[in-house]
Amino acid sequence: MASLTDKLKALGVKVGTADLPPPKPASIVPIQRVVPGDFRQTARGEAFVSEQTFGPDYLHGKQPLPLVSPLAAIAAWARDPRFHDMDPERFAFLDTETSGMAGGTGTYAFLVGVGRFEGGNFRLAQFFMRDPAEEPAMLEALADFLAPAHALVTFNGKAFDAPLLKTRYRLHDIPVPFEGYSHLDLLPLARRLWRDRLTSRTLKNLEVNILDAPRTTEEVPGYEVPWLYFDYLRSGDATPLKGVFYHNAMDVVAMAALLSHMAAVLHDPFEGRVEHGLDFVALGKLFEDLNQWDAAARLFERGLESDPSTGSGQGLAEADFAAAVQRLSILQKRRGDTAEALRLWEQAAAQGHIYAHVELAKHHEHRQRDYQEALKWTESALELVKSSGLPAYMQKHWKQELLHRRERLKQKRKKE
Repeated sequence: MASLTDKLKALGVKVGTADLPPPKPASIVPIQRVVPGDFRQTARGEAFVSEQTFGPDYLHGKQPLPLVSPLAAIAAWARDPRFHDMDPERFAFLDTETSGMAGGTGTYAFLVGVGRFEGGNFRLAQFFMRDPAEEPAMLEALADFLAPAHALVTFNGKAFDAPLLKTRYRLHDIPVPFEGYSHLDLLPLARRLWRDRLTSRTLKNLEVNILDAPRTTEEVPGYEVPWLYFDYLRSGDATPLKGVFYHNAMDVVAMAALLSHMAAVLHDPFEGRVEHGLDFVALGKLFEDLNQWDAAARLFERGLESDPSTGSGQGLAEADFAAAVQRLSILQKRRGDTAEALRLWEQAAAQGHIYAHVELAKHHEHRQRDYQEALKWTESALELVKSSGLPAYMQKHWKQELLHRRERLKQKRKKE
């Protein structure tokens, strides 16, 4: 009886691999054909490094890179006095592209971008791991570049980039090159400055909304980066990694531009860089926390001067205005300046802000014991609520408080 193999051969079907053509080799495109770079010899082997320089006239959006403003306020916020007089050439701006976001010993950085100021230029170096076996060489080359620095600047790097790199250095028994460095993480500071105005404080969103620097079509979404690297390891084709190098380079350059902008804003918030009322209020909160009360009061006042009725979009909404007035009035009382707090409430009341009418009612009821005047401000607040166009739940909140206050004041007047 014929076997299945014989039957297949009789039908013209070829069996086995002898007659098959050899497999087509993968398309090998090495990294040096995709991005400019060279190979650095280290104690642990050869490492690929791509470098570029941004001159003193380069603008990232509307922001120059050179760090020219004093860092006194940033040093106070970071609680690290070393930043106060640190030479800008001692900063290293660092960002990693990794095999995943989980962290731990199973995650490694296959691309590390670092920028340093040298003279009037910003020198960017990107250290790439062509194969996991090259990790020790890459880490050694990175350590050489970091040697002149005294401080790291990152974006969420305290939580991710720095711990990850420390793990990789220790796994290979290489001294951590940034051990003992100062570390300035720009993400917490960005949240302090723009949390109330911007729905997202990602680095890319800050580039667009603060630096006016949208990225080009070369940009690769961050979530794609690990998969593009894994594809490269399988195929040997580095072509798709060009966008990854661009993504990493722009992250590093954006950090330098953002720090330059932050330093200028914190050094002199009134010279024109700050336009939105919410940004002045955020700065006021930050300076208040630093116990710089005079500066904080000026910043709150500047924010309250913003007029939302102008249509410019730079003013404060009712709720933001109310919160700012409350914060400033508490600050003025802390400074012992009740008269100034009263002036601010009267100014805000004249502009039709409900919260200021309520504060004036409280002032006349509890401090002045002038129940008639307190009742007047309560009634005017109720009228504003009726004509405000506020959402129903907000109107309900105000009415409940004010009606209760009005009834209490009427009872107090009867007892006079």
